[in-house]
Amino acid sequence: MIKAKKSLGQNFLIDKNIINKITNVTSIESKIILEIGPGTGNLTSSILEKKPKKLYVIEKDDNLVKLLKENFSNKIDIINDDVLNINENKICNDKLIVFGNLPYNISTEILCKWILNLNDEDIWFSNLILMFQKEVAERIISKHNSSNYGRLSILANWKLDIKKIIDIKPNCFYPKPKIESTLLFFSIKKKFHKVKNPYNLEKITRIFFRHRRKMIKKPFNQMFLGNLDISKCFFTSSLQLHRTDNLLYSLVFGLAIILSATSF
Repeated sequence: MIKAKKSLGQNFLIDKNIINKITNVTSIESKIILEIGPGTGNLTSSILEKKPKKLYVIEKDDNLVKLLKENFSNKIDIINDDVLNINENKICNDKLIVFGNLPYNISTEILCKWILNLNDEDIWFSNLILMFQKEVAERIISKHNSSNYGRLSILANWKLDIKKIIDIKPNCFYPKPKIESTLLFFSIKKKFHKVKNPYNLEKITRIFFRHRRKMIKKPFNQMFLGNLDISKCFFTSSLQLHRTDNLLYSLVFGLAIILSATSF
């Protein structure tokens, strides 16, 4: 049996019932599929049973790549690389449905990379079916005025509708992780705020949530260097008393649009 590598955050999914639930989340027959971190190929086998048009997999571990080649031969296209190095837009010209039992240690980095680099005119995927550490999933789907609401909530909900599918127990994996996992289903929103420079949104959330228990006036002044014209335009006296936890999505995106239009 292949030994999981802690350094790569590997926990192989082995529960057949959970695997079937994952591949039944959306129709994949005759669709082009991308699987992130196929590991020993348990989910890969279930995906192939659904008769996709094509299946790409991204696997960094050379030993697992060898195993996947032996087990699946020409049934899959293997990309032997780190997912963080991949330009997903170049995998194929059609939209992909993405499955991923993401390594816990880089799951948020993967998701943020995808979101911040999306081309609004030609988004490379139609759906994401991704597994996260339960605690991370709760941050992703959290709404304002809650303790889990933060940078990840805002970035994830910017262009994506997100639905929780199921919580997954540790005994569904080998080796057993110490925590539960959660499967989330992502689809593209029909309408979302257009931000010229997405990294301004990342900057705003980083500054604001560094001071999440403070009134928003302080991080606002830090971001716009105390610009009074912008302050007058944006703030009411009651708004200045809000904490970062209370920030609505629309307010954050409004700030990102203003920041993109200024020289700050």
